Amino acid sequence: MPKSDFKPLSNFIWAVADLLRGPYRPPQYERVMLPMTVLRRFDCVLEHSKEKVLKKFAQLQASGKVKNVDATLNALATDEAGKPLGFHNHSKLDFQKLKGDSNNLVRHLQDYINGFSENVRKIFDNFEFDKEIEKLEESNRLFLVVSEFAKMDLHPARVDNMVMGQVFEDLIRRFNESANETAGDHFTPREVIRLMVDLVLGPDDAILRGGNPIITICDPACGTGGMLSESEAAIRKLNSGAIVKVFGQDYNPRSYAVAASDLLIKGHRDSRIERGNTLTQPPFRDVEGFDYLLANPPFGVDWKAEQKEINMWKDFNGYEGKLPRVNDGALLFLLYMLSKRQDWQPSAPQSSNKRGTRLAIVFNGSPLFTGGAGSGESDIRRWVIENDWLEAIVALPEQMFYNTGIGTFIWVVTNRKEKKRKKKIQLIDCRDRWVPMKRSLGDKRRYLDEPTVAAVAKEHGKFTASATSKILDNDDFGYRRITVERPLRLKFQITPESKERFLNACPELFDAIEDVEHELGTDPHLDWNAVWDDVQAVFKRASVSWEAGAKGARQRDLFREAFTTVDPAAEKVIAKRQTFGTKGKRIPDSQDALFGIYPDEAKPGRAVTYETDSKLRDCENVPLQEDVTAFFLREVLPYVPDAWINADEKLRDEKDGEIGKVGYEINFNRVFFKYDPPRPLKVIDRELAAVEQRILKLLKEVTE
Repeated sequence: MPKSDFKPLSNFIWAVADLLRGPYRPPQYERVMLPMTVLRRFDCVLEHSKEKVLKKFAQLQASGKVKNVDATLNALATDEAGKPLGFHNHSKLDFQKLKGDSNNLVRHLQDYINGFSENVRKIFDNFEFDKEIEKLEESNRLFLVVSEFAKMDLHPARVDNMVMGQVFEDLIRRFNESANETAGDHFTPREVIRLMVDLVLGPDDAILRGGNPIITICDPACGTGGMLSESEAAIRKLNSGAIVKVFGQDYNPRSYAVAASDLLIKGHRDSRIERGNTLTQPPFRDVEGFDYLLANPPFGVDWKAEQKEINMWKDFNGYEGKLPRVNDGALLFLLYMLSKRQDWQPSAPQSSNKRGTRLAIVFNGSPLFTGGAGSGESDIRRWVIENDWLEAIVALPEQMFYNTGIGTFIWVVTNRKEKKRKKKIQLIDCRDRWVPMKRSLGDKRRYLDEPTVAAVAKEHGKFTASATSKILDNDDFGYRRITVERPLRLKFQITPESKERFLNACPELFDAIEDVEHELGTDPHLDWNAVWDDVQAVFKRASVSWEAGAKGARQRDLFREAFTTVDPAAEKVIAKRQTFGTKGKRIPDSQDALFGIYPDEAKPGRAVTYETDSKLRDCENVPLQEDVTAFFLREVLPYVPDAWINADEKLRDEKDGEIGKVGYEINFNRVFFKYDPPRPLKVIDRELAAVEQRILKLLKEVTE
């Protein structure tokens, strides 16, 4: 096998998986094949320094110093160039010796794994490989599998780290594709990763090509490590001398084990993969920031289990605003990624930690527009956009992922935008630029071919407007949500039904109600304000009046509830009459009326406000670039002349104190909407006539 060709080796391992048929279903093959591949690779890599490690371990045993041997033996375990591998195995066994004693293979294989250093044992603990060893032995497959793997020569002289990494990635892809229904949980399509990498690295092409830069990359939801592998390969393609350090974390134990194994296989000694919940156990607290971050967090992840702990924090990874709803925590991953950004100084050298950060994250449509002004989602969008960090969003085709057919979006976020991108956001529509797959994999039926990936990356780099690329100002996505009120209009009428209903609740007011009925009659009255004055006068003269305090207030409420109904033809119900302005000297004008304060026609020089009809209450989103009152005069008042803007302090924006809460949303459909006019009626009539003729012809053929 040529040293650069990974396919034959990958195919051989894939063929060995057929030995598992029966006790394992195809989607379960990875439980055995991935840890066995890792184990065989480690066995071959450690071969060069095995004797040195065993000799030193024997000396330590003789001296009784075997408790903390990892540091000593890891330094002795080296590759052929003399570089420490970062792990070791002090067992006398290897694959050739394992297959030589089939009767004790289970015990020997477990002893062999226990002979590894702690970092490797941790990987196999997360693989839960002990269970698989027992299952393989029970089904008489263990010896066959170990024997086949013993035939593979995975020595670094024959299979270098790059090729071994490609083998590992190819196996992960195949096993995940065979699983179909669960592949998307920990596997992102490679073309999506390549596009993300191109979008993030594109502007830094010149920087990455020069010298021997040290590049740090992080994926806080790394799954099996595909994004880290792809981004590392892209950087090395630009500059083989670049020093790339990758960092990842995942909650799933098997995914963690795969990613950690891949890291060791590729010889990364300065990189780290950790296991844990990114939301409650933010990784890499000792790392000040990363150059690049990429992630595909779970869509619509529920964080109810983490809510109690997170609510105890004074902030969430440096963000002090409202958090998203508990049933969708995708934006929490973005907040974590932004917490690991490096500061940016334009003149900072490449070797400093002031180079800024670029990141890409995959979301579904929810983070774009879910949540109105003042909600957690909107406030997070506002925080990102007002800090001028959102650079671009790419809309991907539907049916791109293995476990969902919904539309997805790549957000590109950075704290070091190019000068031409300042205060701008680029939207790229890639929803119709897909190629159908010959065979669907779960929900994945489409993919992006290489020319499309390159074209989208180029479109992002050009930063020009076109049919599929729109350049908008940051403020274009912001709005003020104002509350529009309309007056309550009540019709008063005493009917037998309303009278009975009221007296059932307040029988003690029978005489007073009789007096009201005698005074006002049973005809409808369209001015509640005048009616109430008359009612109060009647009650004042009656021998029985309203109770005092809360009970009386309840009686008055029941009275209005029983004898009134909403009627658009009725007069507006006055809520309050009051003096207006300084010492009551100023009379309300048309500007005041926009906010619900009107001149009192009955008492000149005074103001009046009206009760609101909650059923007619509405909200309007006013673009940030527009004046609220100008928008209201143009878009609302001509259609509902009795409306006004609610200027209550509770409805003002907490940040700037202005009327209306500020919100942000990103609506792709609105930006890329194309009006398709309906066909002329003559054309439609002609087509219908043609269809009728075909139907008649078919009926004639049947009846004749």
